[in-house]
Amino acid sequence: MKRRLHFIRHWRNWVGLLLLAYLAGLAIAAPYLVPQDDPSNPQIFQRIGRATDFVPHPPNGKALLGTLSGQYDVYFTVVWGLRQAFQFGLSVTIVAAAFGILYGATSAYLGGWANNFMMRIADAFLTFPILAAIVFMSQIIAAILQQVGYFDVYRQSWLFSETLSTFQKLLLKFDPVAWALILFSWMPYARLINASVLRLRNIEYVTSARALGAGHARIILRHLLPNAISPEIVLAARDVGGMVILQATFSFIGLGGNSPWGALLAQARNWIVGPGGNPLVYWWTYIPATLVLILFGVSWNFVGDSLNEWLNPRKVG
Repeated sequence: MKRRLHFIRHWRNWVGLLLLAYLAGLAIAAPYLVPQDDPSNPQIFQRIGRATDFVPHPPNGKALLGTLSGQYDVYFTVVWGLRQAFQFGLSVTIVAAAFGILYGATSAYLGGWANNFMMRIADAFLTFPILAAIVFMSQIIAAILQQVGYFDVYRQSWLFSETLSTFQKLLLKFDPVAWALILFSWMPYARLINASVLRLRNIEYVTSARALGAGHARIILRHLLPNAISPEIVLAARDVGGMVILQATFSFIGLGGNSPWGALLAQARNWIVGPGGNPLVYWWTYIPATLVLILFGVSWNFVGDSLNEWLNPRKVG
């Protein structure tokens, strides 16, 4: 009861949850708010005017948030981008967190030289720049696929002039940004859980479970992780928004990724400064995507702070 009252008293707890619920509702309702022209082949851009019209149009009855150059609907991309953001952020964070937690907990449970060796591997991953990994994987994949096709910037998809081999089809499903973020985001989880499990592995209930013949996996999964995982849950909640922002950033600067918001902002960059140096002449080309990207990241940060207060008994008083 005391925790609930403490939670209710802080406005940011409610703001984060309500904002996140609202964004999730928009993502779920995307097919009804802005239906796809071809539901079997969903796209992140949809044209609602003449392709030869290269001047962005302001919000109107057909385009609630205006259009980009080429008459691509901004509202369509913003709403469908929410779906992709939730899918990308949650999947990358869950995979990275799950691996890091299991790795760090196992390392701490083994202890001694095994723990030192495994954590030095984690430290080595921390020194490797994630940007280099994304560039390396993206360039290799692009070089292979460019031999048989080209990349459509607006559709954010590859178009091919010939039949693809099985290997090339697999490459199409490989997202270098997602895998690079997974490969180089699990280490903080491993370090956090490692410190907690090192403190708990010789505590009474763990010693009792070991004396009763419990296996190593059972001790880790049933006794250690439930009592040490709270900080990792908080970190994961905050990372969801961060992963999406990183993906949008890499898409914006052309280093890969399939972020609709990043692609939208990349197409709008030439319209940020309008005639006479006025940045508000074509505001609809970049402000909606920027705003929803900020709100997405802020909502997950607020949820992370809320979980920190809920799960940390020291915060309640």
